[in-house]
Amino acid sequence: MSELATFAGGCFWCMVKPFDQWDGIIQVTSGYTGGHKENPTYQEVCSETTGHAEAVQIEFDPQIISYQELLNVYWQQIDPTDPEGQFHDKGHSYRTAIFYHSEEQRQLAEASKRELQASGRFDKPIVTEIVPASTFYPAEEYHQDYYKKNALRYKMYRSGSGRDAFIKKHWGKAKNVAELKQRLTPLQFEVTQNSATEPPFRNEFWDHHEEGLYVDIVSGEPLFSSQDKFDSGCGWPSFTQPIEQASTTEEIDITHGMIRTEVRSKESDSHLGHVFNDGPGPNGLRYCINSAALRFIPKADLEKEGYGQYADLFKNH
Repeated sequence: MSELATFAGGCFWCMVKPFDQWDGIIQVTSGYTGGHKENPTYQEVCSETTGHAEAVQIEFDPQIISYQELLNVYWQQIDPTDPEGQFHDKGHSYRTAIFYHSEEQRQLAEASKRELQASGRFDKPIVTEIVPASTFYPAEEYHQDYYKKNALRYKMYRSGSGRDAFIKKHWGKAKNVAELKQRLTPLQFEVTQNSATEPPFRNEFWDHHEEGLYVDIVSGEPLFSSQDKFDSGCGWPSFTQPIEQASTTEEIDITHGMIRTEVRSKESDSHLGHVFNDGPGPNGLRYCINSAALRFIPKADLEKEGYGQYADLFKNH
């Protein structure tokens, strides 16, 4: 049997995707709650006269994902210390709040708030409200799944509002920069950590044809196979697909006056390169990857290097 969770975290455009991507999530709906006006419109809520907050209501399967896990996701999307709104959106309608649907949810929410305060992650008090759930009014259709319908504007809004930078500062994976600078070459560090691009045709793997695995230079995570490598003529190693889709993430990149899709490694969050829709494979994709982000494991060394489970990829070659 499914359950509901309701969270307010500023603009609801930015609060859908972080929950929508988890197993056990049945539906995430953008809407309005916590006020006195029945069936409010977006314009009415923005006018700060309804008492409502922009919020998301999540239908989830507690057998697959717990309410505690949803709380953990929630805290990592917001600035819980701001009583005036969220990032550049100010006003009561942009407040943060947890609207609990049961006594158990209230207790879990209160405990998680105390734990966050005690963690010292923030140097100001946690001001997020924890209040009983009331009637939830779904927002207009154009607000639903906004991150899918308007991917570029969504990306620019998250970045421009300061939300992404705040989340990265407070919740980003901790990296030992000194250790990485010692372990990586200057070029490897700049590519993986600062999204630099190495020169075409003057990098290690652009014309490399040996059989084996290409793994993340930072984490060692397997990323690409020589079986999927092809000569695209671009001057960088190109692949039709990763070994596993879950090993990489994609982000819209609007730097240098272009709109591109950046590819990052899932485990280390390192910049790898970009993916384009002009490849020869069945999916029509070309993963254009910096050699400096990769380490090559020859087929003969897979077992010795701890990648023996991938030997079957080259069984018939």
